[in-house]
Amino acid sequence: MYKLIAIDMDGTLLNDEKKISLANFQAIQQARENGVKVVLASGRPLVGFKRYLEELNLTSENDYAVAFNGALVQSAEGSKVISKLPLTLGDYKDLYKLSKELNVNIHALTEDSVISPKDSEYTRQEASWNGIPSEIIAVDDVDVNTTIVKVMFVDKEEIIEEIIKMIPEEVSCKYTVVRSAPFYLEFLNKAVNKGAGVAALAEKLNIKQEEVICIGDAGNDIHMIEYAGLGVAMGNAFPEVKKVANFITKTNEQDGVAHIINKFILQGEEQFEEFAV
Repeated sequence: MYKLIAIDMDGTLLNDEKKISLANFQAIQQARENGVKVVLASGRPLVGFKRYLEELNLTSENDYAVAFNGALVQSAEGSKVISKLPLTLGDYKDLYKLSKELNVNIHALTEDSVISPKDSEYTRQEASWNGIPSEIIAVDDVDVNTTIVKVMFVDKEEIIEEIIKMIPEEVSCKYTVVRSAPFYLEFLNKAVNKGAGVAALAEKLNIKQEEVICIGDAGNDIHMIEYAGLGVAMGNAFPEVKKVANFITKTNEQDGVAHIINKFILQGEEQFEEFAV
């Protein structure tokens, strides 16, 4: 029996209009009524998906969220912190130096804002999507007390494709590096990923690994899909995500999350004929 389901946001729970479909909403509420803990696991800051937590009624001290790709795991209303593993200002400075060498745009997320040394459409989009302020500030001028949660290289898809091949080995070994969208390459504390975040929460709730379902579509979901007892890739997932999944569901436009909940939680039909190869 599955007791916890961790669900990615963009490209997974949300449709292309960034909305939760009625089918997904109803399935999640039914799962909760059946005693299953539902957790949103996102690369966004908590404030960036708080409205979705409210929409799903996941806002009590007994509800939890995995934010910043696992860098922050806490109760949805903010009073309990399960895990918090940010970067340092020195990391931001080092990655900024690398971004200049590779000629790629960069910004960083604090706990409640996005900061960048240069204005770009990607930084404006990050701020807009998450409902957080953005600040253009030179890296050397960032206050030493600022908490840098994650750093992102942000640029055109084809540029990010090439940049990935050029990341020095010492950098890829020092950080968790994940591609959360075609135009985002993220750098996090080496101990951080969504899988580690979900695992920390499952341990806190005394839920076994085999009792966990994780659903996602992008590179930053791979760790939690690999961790889960049932790792699920969306029909619209990156090819590399489908390769590590146990099961491939429908797309985010076809209520893929609801399909999983109905199949494996509400109906209990653990039939694996659609498992990824």
